[in-house]
Amino acid sequence: MWGIARAYGTTVQEIVTANQIPEPDRLVVGQALVIPIWGQFYVVQAGDSLWSIGQRFGINYLTLAQMNGINPNAPLMIGTRLFIPPIPKTTAEILAYIEPRGDEVSDALVDEARATSPYLTYLALFSYEARRDGSLKVPPIKPLPTVAAKNNAAIAMVISNLEDFQFSSELARDIFQSVAVQDVLFDNIIEEAQHIGNVSDIHFDFEKIPGDQREAYNNFLRRAVERMHAEGYTVSTALAPKTSSNQPGEWVAGHDYEAHGKIVDFVMLMTYEWGYSAGPPMAVSPLPEVEKVVQYALTVIPSKKIILGQNLYGYDWTLPFVQGGPYAEALSPQRAIELAKRYHAAILYDYTAQAPYFNYTDDEGRSHIVWFEDARSIQAKFNLVKRLYLRGVGYWKLGLPFPQNWQLIGSNFNVVKK
Repeated sequence: MWGIARAYGTTVQEIVTANQIPEPDRLVVGQALVIPIWGQFYVVQAGDSLWSIGQRFGINYLTLAQMNGINPNAPLMIGTRLFIPPIPKTTAEILAYIEPRGDEVSDALVDEARATSPYLTYLALFSYEARRDGSLKVPPIKPLPTVAAKNNAAIAMVISNLEDFQFSSELARDIFQSVAVQDVLFDNIIEEAQHIGNVSDIHFDFEKIPGDQREAYNNFLRRAVERMHAEGYTVSTALAPKTSSNQPGEWVAGHDYEAHGKIVDFVMLMTYEWGYSAGPPMAVSPLPEVEKVVQYALTVIPSKKIILGQNLYGYDWTLPFVQGGPYAEALSPQRAIELAKRYHAAILYDYTAQAPYFNYTDDEGRSHIVWFEDARSIQAKFNLVKRLYLRGVGYWKLGLPFPQNWQLIGSNFNVVKK
């Protein structure tokens, strides 16, 4: 740590604080650190040129050469460290889901909301479960609205079709087919929003919508927007990741990107879970797959209506992977680093997926692979948001510590406050 701090002209304590490192004298090979300095450094990789690096960071290649005292016409040596001056911040809306469990909000979750609310436009309360009679099952929320208000973060009320902890296609169908039920539901949403006090957005997370209910969902949203706009609320939706209009699948068939882009104020693309608990090991949100979804969305939705979804977690798979076998264990980026440290595993980085991973053998001799997120993978997503002029970033979900993410939000974006 002392050597790193000296190399970058900062202090050990500043690096420890920024990354919340529990044992500063025990780092992990391959561990990414956020260095709290003016500007940043980039290490030249195979295939890089001054021009390509300049394009990546939005700086003229001649300026880059001048600032680093190198000949712009000479070949770059792999491993050369280049200083990159600060990149102008862009404006972005940041949303984060928070999911209280049980009868009250845990102290740990309140602390997480308190720490992250300064970086949020919306604290999204997950979830208010719609019922077949139009009533709402209200989650425990105290003191989350107060915590958000103190940090000038608005509340997004997440309305879902969850029933018995599962997204219910039949529940959604029943609601979509009854205007009377919808009117009761909208009345209850507005009443609850007014009771909370600092609600800005009504966010519909209706999932597993059957294909034959696609237009019914669109009509439901048209009516919702009319009612909510009259009360001063924006309306947004969560959309499953798609790369074409008619893509089959029970999770995507009922989500009409083009219609949502016209009807609601903004959407959040759920661009994560390629690597998931019951599936084979891989990056949770590999950049090429994420960009395919965004590029399709941009053909039918204005860029300033698109929030890019991002996971705040990774998974630990036991190997060999067996379909239907033990589920992978979700873990925070902080936990992943501690696991690598415990088992003396070197963290590797997949530059195609833009995601870190490592292998280890546990105390019982079982092999594991862990895919997670770090500062590099998050910065790659932020670069995508800025390059494609998206509205912002949305996170599933708070409660799994990832301090580097919030540091990087502060250095990349001017966060909109409602």
